[in-house]
Amino acid sequence: MTELSPLVSTTTGFLVLFVGKRLNRELKALRNFSIPEPVSRGLLVAVLLTLIHVLGGPELNFNLDSRDFLLVYFFTTVGMNARFSDLRRGGPALFILLGLTIGYMTLQNIIGVTMAGLLGLHPATGLLVGTVSLIGGHGTTIAWAPTFTENFQIDSALEIGITAATFGLVLASASGGPIAQFLLRRFKIPCPSTTPEDQTLKHPVNDVQDHVSGKRNIDMTSFLAALLAINICIISGMVLNGGIAAIGLKLPLFVPCLLVGILYSNLLPERRSERAVFHWPKQSTSLDLISELSLGIFLAMSLMSLQLWTLVGLALPLLAILLTQFIIALAINLLLVFRLMGRSYDAAVICAGFGGIALGSTPTAMANMTAVTQQYGASTRAFLIVPLVSAFFLDLVNAILIPGFIGQL
Repeated sequence: MTELSPLVSTTTGFLVLFVGKRLNRELKALRNFSIPEPVSRGLLVAVLLTLIHVLGGPELNFNLDSRDFLLVYFFTTVGMNARFSDLRRGGPALFILLGLTIGYMTLQNIIGVTMAGLLGLHPATGLLVGTVSLIGGHGTTIAWAPTFTENFQIDSALEIGITAATFGLVLASASGGPIAQFLLRRFKIPCPSTTPEDQTLKHPVNDVQDHVSGKRNIDMTSFLAALLAINICIISGMVLNGGIAAIGLKLPLFVPCLLVGILYSNLLPERRSERAVFHWPKQSTSLDLISELSLGIFLAMSLMSLQLWTLVGLALPLLAILLTQFIIALAINLLLVFRLMGRSYDAAVICAGFGGIALGSTPTAMANMTAVTQQYGASTRAFLIVPLVSAFFLDLVNAILIPGFIGQL
């Protein structure tokens, strides 16, 4: 077994991210399924290393000491970008969709745990194929996998979760658009009239994002302010995590950092003074850049180090659980989400987004809705409600839901 140094491992993560971006640009299938760049290349590296291992070659291990802190950075920026003021703009539909999604998340974990027991697996394995990997995605999977390994002795927890997250991402990407098209045709719903000029002036993503964020260009001052604010949140999160541990509750560090980021960014005043040395960044472009970079390198390093050969005996049980999760998600989308969202064109677009949330991620939900609106017309309401639910709430809900289920196993 050969272990690569932290510097070589981190540099390899950079390289994987760069090559992944090129692969996604060149291969249409990866773009159509909205596969993130670090996922596409990271999994390819993992497959190559698995082939080398199977053929009797050396086993390469990456030193990942520098990786874990990147996830803390990412979730801290998620919290810092959340805004209480955005809740008012969502209206009742926002809270209806949020309630539906929380109920579905609970059901998703129950299904995973129950099916794992029926298939002869440890119930915690089913939780890994629940909100940890499906709604949580690759980042949440990687964050929680060590807890499953430590508490339940599931040595392949990371590989199980990543496999489920990737499979769910493909299902979510492939099904979101067809769900909306089925609803529009089945109920003969009129669509907005669109022309090239309309799409240019009123593209739904740009319209909502520009209205909500009002972001500015990156310069050294704004980037430094974002780094300083993130570190303040992380230091405060460490203190909070120490207090939580003192009362007997163990949480990953990213959870209290996420909470602190939400509180600081919403409680600190908006008013700015020209004499102030430092202004707290709120939904800034620098914050978004740090967020994207942290998650991208973290995912690349995590995926390229997977030991896929440990999953051979779990292939069929995992497939059975994942297909069941897909069928339940589809039924809830068609029977509940569409009706409670108003059985309208906006509701159909929201269903495309919910298909991305249920098995994939926020980027998948946005990609699904964008594909529908580019074909049938803009839906500002959908592009406001779905990102608020998926990007601002679900990580926080999952951070509470997962330890609750772990405590019952």
